[in-house]
Amino acid sequence: MADKQTLLYTPSIKPILDQVANKWSVIILTLLCDKPQRFNAIKRSLDGITQKALTESLRRLERNGLVARRVIPVSPVAVEYSLTALGLSLKGPFAALYRWSLEHQTVIESAQVAFDRNKRKMSNVEVHTVG
Repeated sequence: MADKQTLLYTPSIKPILDQVANKWSVIILTLLCDKPQRFNAIKRSLDGITQKALTESLRRLERNGLVARRVIPVSPVAVEYSLTALGLSLKGPFAALYRWSLEHQTVIESAQVAFDRNKRKMSNVEVHTVG
């Protein structure tokens, strides 16, 4: 029998989770797991991210000690980002989250379709019962 691990919410970790698990951070950190990448390579890999959002996300990750920034003295100047040892320590948990996402993707999509269908039915009922 597997050990049960109880996860207790601790308010003091909320800011950390907010930083690590925000909209773009998980994807950026996952991209950097394999190798350092330049800013534009990261941007090209992330469909829909603006330059401002990417810059802010990378600064936040750097501030939290997860990402290192290195200026490459070429013309024009290039910036390369890589994971720190602390950032690399997230590779295992992110791999587990990625596997979980792949394994449950169709179940979640089916749940979304069922929810949306039910919501439309409920909206139709409300329209017919009003007035």
